[in-house]
Amino acid sequence: MPLSASQVFADISAQQPPAQHTALMGTAAVLGGSVAGLLAARVLSDYAERVVLIDPDGPVTADDARPGVPHGTQVHALLPGGRRQLERWFPGFTAQTVAAGALEAGPETRRTYVDGRLKQWPLAEIQLTASRPFLEAAIRRRVLALPNVVVTTGRATGLEFTDGAVSGVRFDTAEGGGVENADFTVDAMGRSSRLSSWLEEGGWERPSMRRMTVNLNYSTAIVSRDEDVPKISIALALNTPASAQSPEVAGAIFLPIEKDRWIVMMGGYEDSRPGRTIEDMRARLRRDFPPEFGSVIGNELLGDITTYRHSDSRRRDFHLLERFPARLVSVGDAVASVNPIYGQGMSSAALHGAALARFLRSQPDLSTPAREFFDLQRVVVDAAWQTSTSADLALPHVDGPYPRGYRLTRWLSGQIMRASITDRAVSHRFDAVTTMLSHPSTLATPGVVLRAVRANLRSRGQG
Repeated sequence: MPLSASQVFADISAQQPPAQHTALMGTAAVLGGSVAGLLAARVLSDYAERVVLIDPDGPVTADDARPGVPHGTQVHALLPGGRRQLERWFPGFTAQTVAAGALEAGPETRRTYVDGRLKQWPLAEIQLTASRPFLEAAIRRRVLALPNVVVTTGRATGLEFTDGAVSGVRFDTAEGGGVENADFTVDAMGRSSRLSSWLEEGGWERPSMRRMTVNLNYSTAIVSRDEDVPKISIALALNTPASAQSPEVAGAIFLPIEKDRWIVMMGGYEDSRPGRTIEDMRARLRRDFPPEFGSVIGNELLGDITTYRHSDSRRRDFHLLERFPARLVSVGDAVASVNPIYGQGMSSAALHGAALARFLRSQPDLSTPAREFFDLQRVVVDAAWQTSTSADLALPHVDGPYPRGYRLTRWLSGQIMRASITDRAVSHRFDAVTTMLSHPSTLATPGVVLRAVRANLRSRGQG
């Protein structure tokens, strides 16, 4: 009997430590030095004699956002599902990163508000908080310390195909161009990946792309922090379309980062462009959000407020291709990038790496297309896509595409979301899904739905 999606997700995300493996390939090439690319390189280091990371951004510090991550200055959340994977591939990662300046946020220090109501039962998981550049630099140091991983500072410009497989990568550097012969290639070039065009140019199928218009605008400020260990380490306030506020107000979040700083973000949809000035951000946070938001944003502003616009969520369906070259896979935002308000990006990338490890652990025939990998990855992509888009479809300015059975799904999601505020069991099951510890199908059981409905009836009666 085939495994269910939730069972496959649990198998992929299991925290089993990596083992020593017989090399399946000589050289593996990874295109892009993002979190997805770095974790793919880490996984491949167990199966390749040599891993070449072709990264256009070159060396960066823990203080600088990479040019390839234009939203790197914004708030990034490392969800528990992603933190577990980092600990799996880099034992001691959490402790070492905290020693370098990151902070640990336990359940007693986290607050989540939904439409102004405080959730009563936070998940008993540690969350690691730091800036995106800091976390990415920590991962990069661990990857580049591996003896068989090397970096080429350059931009991939195309692929070489031989006998139905990718056999090399063309690239340009400051010194000129060249070709890196490769036995296996990973596309980690982000949401603007050119792989689809390269496949088409090489006579292969181009993967279809699904888009969902989101039009999210967000602004981020970094302010000073006095507390070494703050009593409230993470505060998240999300507004649903049923909120008393305007549906264009997405929410706000703050969390502590390295060097005694807070990072504070506000988000809005469509024409709502919050926080372009510190005065505007302070006024809105004090007026529209719980008191702790106004308190934190009152601290000294460090640097300029930065803004970013996320126009749409995108998904490339590689698993549907009938003709695809062997020795090639794609990971991270190059496959799917969803609404960043839910903080799934880095954790999704980590789980794509886990899916790659699960695929290679089976010692597959690399001379055939990696369909088994894309089937595994699809489970992770489905989880992030379903969690994100089911919420986005409820927004008044989002007009589909609506999946089959959407009305029922929306009703069920609403019941579970409301019950997660007041019911411990529903809250923990819901949070396990939103933090990428469990697959969304674990919520769609008769027991969970019945408990959620009962909890909402009790809450309504008490109100």
